[in-house]
Amino acid sequence: MEVQKNLGIRKIGYAILLLGLVVFAPDTLQAQEETKPVDKTLTRLAVIPFQAVILEDGSSTAQCPICGSVNSSGSIVRGSEKIVEEIFTDKLKDLKNVEIISSERAAGVYQRISADSLKQPLSRIIQKVGNELHAAVVAVGFVYRFRERVGYDYSAERPASVAFEIHLISVKDGSTLWRGIYDKTQKSLMEDILQAPSFFKGGAKWVTARELTKIGINDLFKTFSGFEH
Repeated sequence: MEVQKNLGIRKIGYAILLLGLVVFAPDTLQAQEETKPVDKTLTRLAVIPFQAVILEDGSSTAQCPICGSVNSSGSIVRGSEKIVEEIFTDKLKDLKNVEIISSERAAGVYQRISADSLKQPLSRIIQKVGNELHAAVVAVGFVYRFRERVGYDYSAERPASVAFEIHLISVKDGSTLWRGIYDKTQKSLMEDILQAPSFFKGGAKWVTARELTKIGINDLFKTFSGFEH
């Protein structure tokens, strides 16, 4: 009788564990890859202005200006690249072994060098900017979609939707040390139970595009290698 009781308890335990895996499985990013571990001795990091990749032909995909990868695109709210850059830069401040170069200084140097190097590839321009700033790593991001929520916290006609990509570039050789992509359109629990974790991260409500971006940046930072949190 005692053996049967123990078996029953174990079965209940397994069922609870399985339910937990379904409801509380961690979010997965649309795409993200790490191409090379970041050396912990790299401390000086510059963030150059993020860019909105706006397509004039109405295409639903856009190419990354750095690596040429094809990404889902869409409408972009004016100034959204500044929002993504701001959230990313604020998150960088949580890293212990990184010295962040002033955004204003980095932007000024980038604007001057890019204006003088129109025919050069962006990767080469980034290296020039990094060298002048005496940075070891340069961060640059691209916004492919930034669609605002239509509605309210608990009643939305259209959900927020964002897609962006961030690269960490080595100034020494121009290689990509890390690359992260986030592509997400919020869905209700009724539409997709697997999105329960991200839905609860947003406070169990319909989030704004800025709030969805913050969730995405937090997720991407979990994939950083070589930086101390």
